[in-house]
Amino acid sequence: MGAASPARGGELVCAGAGSSAAGATLGGESATGASPRAESPLRARLPALNGRAGRSARARTSPLALGFALALIGSLALVVVDAAAGESPLLPPSPQIAKWLSGIGTHLGFHTFLICLLIFTAAYLGLVLCSRQVSRRFAIGLVAALNVIVLLGPVLISTDVFSNIAYARMAVIHHVDPYVHGPLKIQQDPIFKYVGTDWLKTPSAYGPLYTILTFPIAPLGLVASVWGMKVEELIASGLALFFTWRCARQLRLNPVPALLIVGANPLWVIYGLGGVQNDIIMLAFMMGAATLALSRREAGAGFTIVAGAFVKATAIAMLPFMVLSKRSRREILGALAALVCFAGIGYVLFGVKGADIFAILTKDASYVSSDGFPTEFMHLLGKPGVFPVDHVLLQAGLAVVVVYLMWRTWRGYDWISASGWALLAIAVTSPWLLAWYTLWGLPLGTIAKDRRLIVAILVVQLLFIVHQTSPLFSPVSE
Repeated sequence: MGAASPARGGELVCAGAGSSAAGATLGGESATGASPRAESPLRARLPALNGRAGRSARARTSPLALGFALALIGSLALVVVDAAAGESPLLPPSPQIAKWLSGIGTHLGFHTFLICLLIFTAAYLGLVLCSRQVSRRFAIGLVAALNVIVLLGPVLISTDVFSNIAYARMAVIHHVDPYVHGPLKIQQDPIFKYVGTDWLKTPSAYGPLYTILTFPIAPLGLVASVWGMKVEELIASGLALFFTWRCARQLRLNPVPALLIVGANPLWVIYGLGGVQNDIIMLAFMMGAATLALSRREAGAGFTIVAGAFVKATAIAMLPFMVLSKRSRREILGALAALVCFAGIGYVLFGVKGADIFAILTKDASYVSSDGFPTEFMHLLGKPGVFPVDHVLLQAGLAVVVVYLMWRTWRGYDWISASGWALLAIAVTSPWLLAWYTLWGLPLGTIAKDRRLIVAILVVQLLFIVHQTSPLFSPVSE
């Protein structure tokens, strides 16, 4: 696997498209923010990524788009129903929360999951290409259905949600600081046996605001706690999608492609929502901040970005680009107010470690995953993996990219585009890459002026999915 370049790619055509893309404008900006470039063949052939509101915003849903939507729902439903049967290596050990689905499907094997993932991905790409043939009501209904299907099923892929429940119970019930100790301190708690073995001694890696948001579910029973986390995730997904829609409307873009690109994305639905990942909560704050910034409420935008960073520190990547673009004191004052507020709360509740959100970035940077782009690149070079010197080189390269993007933003480049490129660069250069990390720049990419950004994000996600599904082409036991 390799990192996607911002360069333009080849052409993609939506077969059977009923509306013409002729005359659509989709331009990036020059370094000085001057007039848009002439359209490339890619831009001319991707009306969904073009996004200007117009006749397509009021289009009726075509039979082709309906077929793609049914493929999305069918493949996702099969994964959820089979997952509810239990006994699958793709499911983390968890309490039974979907008993009403038991007996309908069979156990979820690797081949079944990977085939469904490929079908879902292919249908998603087809729907995105034909999104101008989708009515607004249909798009909203489809995304809502996908969210609800995932909500009704068991937790997929990851044990992270059980670690997060454990941290909440440590603080609320056992009065143990989750920023000093790992779940090993509460071995007697019923949640302990569901925590991933790699994280038993690991303190919380998330900001104090996220931990506080999980406090209400801590006193609940085991099953109710899992449901509480899933409902919290569903609300966050709804907010993130609502703010993405609103941003598109504020920029006079067609909101349907933006909604479908994010809300029907396989990594958003299956890995993010299915795995109950708090990255979606962070993205709700980030897109809320973008909405406020576009409404010229800069102080609120700065406050909201920093609040998102106290959920997960990655959100702070948006702030310097907004400040450099707006060049107003109000974003800085809002950000400082949030810093004082949430750092103070973190310090009062959890001490110094609860207030230091940036220590988390250093911790994550030391991990290595098999799915990371740097790991795969090292394998291509014949090396067994990423070494400490490689970590330093990756961080230096990331710093160069961020500084360049900040300079471009100072010169007039779109700050939303710059934020998205920075978040994509963080994900691609991280040796510790998880599926939901590729979602960080996705909502921003749908509203960015530089349309190459969304293409690059989708290419990176596609490479990740190809890597995930590669076992289909080699013997894999069920």
